[in-house]
Amino acid sequence: MKRISTAAREHLESVILPFWMALRDDAFGGYYGYMDQDLRLEKKAEKGCILNSRILWFFSEAAMVLNREDLRPYADHAYRFLMEHCLDRENGGIFWSMTYDGEPLDTTKHTYNQAFAVYALSAYYRLTGDAAALETAMALFRLIEEHCTDEVGYLEAFDARWRPESNEKLSENGVLADKTMNTLLHVFEGYSGLYQGGKDPAVGKAMERILTIYAQKIYDPVLRRQRVFFDKSYNSILDLTSYGHDIESSWLMDWGCGLLGDEPRSAAIAAINRELGEAVYDAAYSFRSLANECDRGQVDETRIWWVQAEAVVGFVHLWSKLPECTQYRDAAAHTFRFILDHMADKRPNSEWFWAVDKYGAPIPGKPILEPWKCPYHNGRMCMELIKRDPDILV
Repeated sequence: MKRISTAAREHLESVILPFWMALRDDAFGGYYGYMDQDLRLEKKAEKGCILNSRILWFFSEAAMVLNREDLRPYADHAYRFLMEHCLDRENGGIFWSMTYDGEPLDTTKHTYNQAFAVYALSAYYRLTGDAAALETAMALFRLIEEHCTDEVGYLEAFDARWRPESNEKLSENGVLADKTMNTLLHVFEGYSGLYQGGKDPAVGKAMERILTIYAQKIYDPVLRRQRVFFDKSYNSILDLTSYGHDIESSWLMDWGCGLLGDEPRSAAIAAINRELGEAVYDAAYSFRSLANECDRGQVDETRIWWVQAEAVVGFVHLWSKLPECTQYRDAAAHTFRFILDHMADKRPNSEWFWAVDKYGAPIPGKPILEPWKCPYHNGRMCMELIKRDPDILV
């Protein structure tokens, strides 16, 4: 595991960071939004606000974890674009996407998008101490709680003026969901980052509410998996297991819950997450990597970039809970090796493939960069491995 942590730092500094640093758009702000599989960069492609938020989080967090002051300007650059372009000054909230030159393109206000801006601004505040960043993050938190909640949980899709609309953006697999596990997970993540930066009691209370929803509505104790798509009352509407989200939740929910300092609650959530991680290993780990999902009994064996990154962290986390169960340590090590051998693109000036098959062959037609393809999962994987081995911290 020490070798993996060391290799993760080397991969972060030699592959992931240089790739994203080179995508800074000094003409129009932010970062370029699309590169096809042949490494053709489209400088006039849309700029997704989720992508910009994730880039802001990435450079802010990397600057802190690696103690690299030279990364601060890249975080500053993403911060300026978010504040000057992505933020709706009239109605509040973050737009879905911008044109290449910073004009609103898709003015949807989605809860998922607001949550990532909260997460990013909170990291930037921890890096810089910039009061405006924390104030903006808190304002977005209040908007989510005002517009995106009901008596059951969190609603998702709204127009620019916060009027509800249908949720195609976070619905997949042939269903249209009112609420999703994915959005709830990342609202909790965003709030956790905000709580980490300020310990605001209102944020902590909202986190506790989400943890209750997670334990009572999202997690299925019989099937040992998360339910994925829901109606407004959190009734599941599809027989789907998302292995990537399950392994991601298995460590991320523990992290956020631990910030609250409530030991009984942390123990209860940790028990759920241990079961979740064990179930993912039993059902989806094969060919030294992780399958994508199981939709109505049909397993998708595609190896998706972010799923592999979350598998490494999730299996390391599970091994830390169960040190006698070395199969989880080995699964983390083997998946990390699979990433370096197959998921990481060896071509100069590239990063990771979007997807490969279970044997490691790249799947044609998938871009290297687009609004959902970001340095958040793979960069975070590297930083989590570094943080879990303090011997290699600067």
